[in-house]
Amino acid sequence: MPTRLNITQDIQPLTTFRNNSVKLIRQLKQTQRPIILTVNGKPEAVLQDAAAYQRLLDCAAEANAEEGLRQGLQDIAEGRTRPAREVFAELREEYGIRG
Repeated sequence: MPTRLNITQDIQPLTTFRNNSVKLIRQLKQTQRPIILTVNGKPEAVLQDAAAYQRLLDCAAEANAEEGLRQGLQDIAEGRTRPAREVFAELREEYGIRG
């Protein structure tokens, strides 16, 4: 598990990254902490290793699924649903599907 952000090491000007990219990539891999790149003193980009980025994508996908389920259960509780048979019958009629 990566440690917390170290502001003296993990926030770097983009120019420093351009001039020391190999060193900073090595730091990224060793610490497993993202590096925040700044332009004119303002954060502009975050650099992280590929495995950390994949974990972030996986967490976001799980969170979206959980939120979708939560909203669906709320719709059921508040009566904002219809029986599937009704929906399918409506679609068959609208698109001329037999069966």
